[in-house]
Amino acid sequence: MRKLALFTVVVLLCTFSVSNAQDNVISEIAKQITGLSIDMQWFLSYQNGKQKGKEFNQFGLKRGYVNIKKRINKTFSGRITTDITTDKEGDGEGDVEMRLKYLYLKTELPDFAFFCKPYFEFGLVHTPWLDFEQHINLYRVQGSMFMDRNKIASSADYGLVFMSNFGGEMDENYKKNVNKSYAGRYGSISVGVFNGGGYHALEKNLNKAFASRVTIRPLPELIPGFQLTYHNAFGKGNTEISPDWNYNSGFLSFESSTFIFTSEYFAGNGNFGGSAVVADPNIRAAEMNGYSFFTELKLFNKNISLIGRYDRIEQEKLVTNLSSDRYIVGVAYHFIKGSKIIIDYDMLDYNDSAIENSNIFEIAVELKY
Repeated sequence: MRKLALFTVVVLLCTFSVSNAQDNVISEIAKQITGLSIDMQWFLSYQNGKQKGKEFNQFGLKRGYVNIKKRINKTFSGRITTDITTDKEGDGEGDVEMRLKYLYLKTELPDFAFFCKPYFEFGLVHTPWLDFEQHINLYRVQGSMFMDRNKIASSADYGLVFMSNFGGEMDENYKKNVNKSYAGRYGSISVGVFNGGGYHALEKNLNKAFASRVTIRPLPELIPGFQLTYHNAFGKGNTEISPDWNYNSGFLSFESSTFIFTSEYFAGNGNFGGSAVVADPNIRAAEMNGYSFFTELKLFNKNISLIGRYDRIEQEKLVTNLSSDRYIVGVAYHFIKGSKIIIDYDMLDYNDSAIENSNIFEIAVELKY
């Protein structure tokens, strides 16, 4: 009887120890995943057309993002985003490569004065302009935005950036039905200093670039979706020669639950990569200017969208300036929140007959989960 009782006690103690150990493991796992989020975004496509004088007919991966975010406490959080794409310029074989898009520490500050939800990002961070535009024009799956596509500005870079909304936030109805991003009641601001070469380039000089964006929502009650934005950047192009680089741009946008319209004009000298130069006789940054229009009409309970875009850019050359016109039209079906299928046609027309025009027919899928 005593042996049975002793055996029972030992079994109970072992069971309690194992259970306690399991609870500790579960508690530690729960602690580690609290505030952790993982989401993914893929751009998959079929394309048929002609670009840079070469015909193609192919299925492909345009982009793949994996976002890992971790809330550390009320003040600090971190993010790392991998950027998976087809390398068409490295060895020319078109193999898939992975690089980092974002890797930063985010420091959130309490509201003060006119600033609402202010924060800093330090590391491989958002630059002031393109993330803002891409939360209005949601068709990055079709192709990059106007300033990015023409290599005037990059969407991410190594540096330090400050961002904040102005005067509180728009109401929940606006954030739910129109746009929850950069939803400052009177606008928003972003200011930063960066290496200047973009997230996909090594620093090739000692220069640091400055970039900023100021957005005003002048009539939040009367026309809540109407915003006016000024953004600029200046520094040295990311080469050993370090040609000057600067631009100033104005951007007008209107958003509603069924209709979006944007227009932009910019003028400047050179680009962040340092490739837009002329030699007359010394190498200097080339003068550049251009404008872009984008519109989206949402139909059938916002499941179907019709989109159109026009880009015009002109760059100084020694003899005749080089200019191009890009025309984009498409129709999109939204099947999961944030996910869509788009059929589009993209035509690029140069004023120089020595450069072949491009035209691409595409079926693309953006998958977010």
